[in-house]
Amino acid sequence: MNPIDLATLRQTCRKLFLRDHVVDVMIGAHDFEKTAPQRVIFNVELFVPYASSTPQADELTEVVDYDFVREVIRRRVKSGHITLQETLCDDLAAELLAHPQVVAVQLSSCKPDVYPDCAGVGVEVFRAKPQP
Repeated sequence: MNPIDLATLRQTCRKLFLRDHVVDVMIGAHDFEKTAPQRVIFNVELFVPYASSTPQADELTEVVDYDFVREVIRRRVKSGHITLQETLCDDLAAELLAHPQVVAVQLSSCKPDVYPDCAGVGVEVFRAKPQP
């Protein structure tokens, strides 16, 4: 199995994205983060080969639905307190990558309200299915 080549992804895949999706999440390692949910901003990119995402009949069933991405995030954050953004991003990337049409995922989470002196703190991951 060969590692995925980003140039090949750009040439052979459609990139679907969900930008600045804001969700209240019970997340954090510090005591002050364990008492109430805080805003987390998600940015997700899914790479789907044109061969499996080019609609022939202009039907939603022919493509990866954005609702799928939102539902994966909703389900994971509702499952209980998450200590680390790394854990959250890894879990989400794995579930998104499990979709049969998705060959790669780039995902970030950002907590914008943790520190008053910066726009946010976050984590970004990139995961890809092994190529034959």
